[in-house]
Amino acid sequence: MSVSEMNTVDMAEVLTYAYELGDMINASVEVADYLYWKQAVENDSEIQALVRRLEMKKELFEETQRFGHFHPNYHEAKDEVSKVEAELEAYEAVARFKLAEKTLDDLLFHMSEKIAYAVSDTIKVPSNNVLPKKGCGSGGGCSCG
Repeated sequence: MSVSEMNTVDMAEVLTYAYELGDMINASVEVADYLYWKQAVENDSEIQALVRRLEMKKELFEETQRFGHFHPNYHEAKDEVSKVEAELEAYEAVARFKLAEKTLDDLLFHMSEKIAYAVSDTIKVPSNNVLPKKGCGSGGGCSCG
């Protein structure tokens, strides 16, 4: 067996394990919870009406953002978006969906991190966190360079 044939076999095995891991994730409590609350949000007509209203308010706010604080309706448009967001978050289904979404995102991130660091301690792992913990540009020590 040549080296390229061994690599092909190894990649096939890695892909098989990846599919198995994906199946395990899809069968997890976290995914079930996420899908349950996602469907609850999608099937609630009051919530969907608020979602549409939020989208309209966001569009209006985006129009004012071209001029920023100098636009006469900037603060009003921003406040309207916040008001509708607060109305949405008052619904249990929305709050639970957001929590389930964050829990699933955290699970997937930690799994990605474990896999990446099994390959290399210096590999970069993408995150949805707007405030990265380490690496270049995060205010911490940087080993890039």
